[in-house]
Formats: sequence, C-alpha cells, structure tokens
Amino acid sequence: MSRKKSAGISTNPVPSGMSSRTMKRKKPVNSDYLKDITPLTDNQQRYFDSYKEDKNVVAYGVAGTGKTFIALYNALQDVLDPKSPYEKIYVVRSLVSTREIGFLPGDHEDKSSLYQIPYKHMVKYMFSMPDEASFNMLYANLKAQGTIDFWSTSFIRGTTFDNTIVLVDEFQNLNFHELDSIITRVGENSKIMFCGDATQTDLVKQNEKNGIFEFMRVLQNMPSFDIIEFNVNDICRSGLVKEYIIAKLELGMEL
Repeated sequence: MSRKKSAGISTNPVPSGMSSRTMKRKKPVNSDYLKDITPLTDNQQRYFDSYKEDKNVVAYGVAGTGKTFIALYNALQDVLDPKSPYEKIYVVRSLVSTREIGFLPGDHEDKSSLYQIPYKHMVKYMFSMPDEASFNMLYANLKAQGTIDFWSTSFIRGTTFDNTIVLVDEFQNLNFHELDSIITRVGENSKIMFCGDATQTDLVKQNEKNGIFEFMRVLQNMPSFDIIEFNVNDICRSGLVKEYIIAKLELGMEL
C-alpha cells in the first residue's frame, strides 16, 4: 500500500540557508570532523589570505614548509562546504620516473596509487578521528564520494576541470608543455594551486628545467595569481629539517 503525503508537508525538507541544489551536493563525509588548522608562519598566513580572496596560488620554496599541506587543507574546507561552488579536488602530479606510467599495468586508479600515500598521511592530520580504522573508513569515503581524486599528466588531455580545485604538486618536475597542458584544462567555477620547489627538480634536460621559470613568468603577469616563496623561516616539519636546510645553505650547497 502506498503512503500518501501529508498536505503541505515536504518529505525532503531543505534546511534553512541551504538551497535544494546545495542539498543535492551534500555528501556523507562533510566538514564535521575537520580540524581547525591555523597558519604557523607569515607565508602560511599569506597563503590562507590569498586563498580566501579566491586567488589561484603558486607556493614554492624549501622542503618542510607545509606548502602542500595547507593547500590541500584549504581545498578540503571548500569542497566539503555544500554552499561552495567547488565539488572535488584533483591532485595532479607527474614523477619523472613515472612519465611512462601508461606502460604500467592497471587502470588510472592503479597507476595513480603510486603517489597517493603521502596525501593520505596529510589528510589524517586534518581530521579528528578516534582511531586508525575510523580514519581509513573516512578516507575511503572521501575518495568514493569524489571529494579527492588523483591524476597523472598522462591522463588529462581532453579533460575539462569544472567545479574543481586543481592541486598541482611537485610542479618543478613538470616541463613547460605539461604545465601549459594542465592550466588550459581549468574550466568554470574552478581554481588551481601549484606547489613545489624549482631548485629540487628531477628534470635532467636544461631546456626542461628552464620551463618552470618561463611558466612562472607567465603567471606573474596574471592578476588572478599570487606567487608566494617559502623560505627557511617557514620550515615547520621538524627542527632537524630546519637545521639540515640551514647547514646546506651555509655550505653553499643547492637546496
């Protein structure tokens, strides 16, 4: 027997301040367990400010400064907000050693799993979960509901990133053609973040190494971008990392 609807009463009420469109976008995993993380350094604060101003951001500089961590955290805050226009995060990365990733067995997900582990560790510190099993379930749900996905540059041709926050990590390992290909994939209601360190590139050919500097020259002429350089004063990973980087600088070694 079918149940009649009560007159004047909606069977799918929309909470106050939330449209039916945003209600449809509401996902099982939301920001309820997301920690309140604040900047630790001046340049981290500058990143937070630029992000809130809806800027595209290039965060580059020495290791251990939290560039990727704060980029991913800000992106998660937005994507998990049902009122935000952003629906998903695409982490794009290409390791020099896996340029030929297309020759490896498996599908896109199998191949991208090569570099997903560090991001899972980052996300773990962004949520308050009682134990490892609970976090593993939450992370699996984040991926299942499409909040975060991983792409190699080998798979983005012909793709348009709409309603997406694109996080290009380790962008120093991409040549100009690859960087150009990524940024021209950005569609409507999307933004893009670049994280890396131009002095730590794994590229071998000099013309490829120069590509990142040419690319940044272009971005410097775009008002929608903020370019933030992180230095030794921004190192927050550990005292040992900071001590090591400073020792290298004092010896005149490349970072």
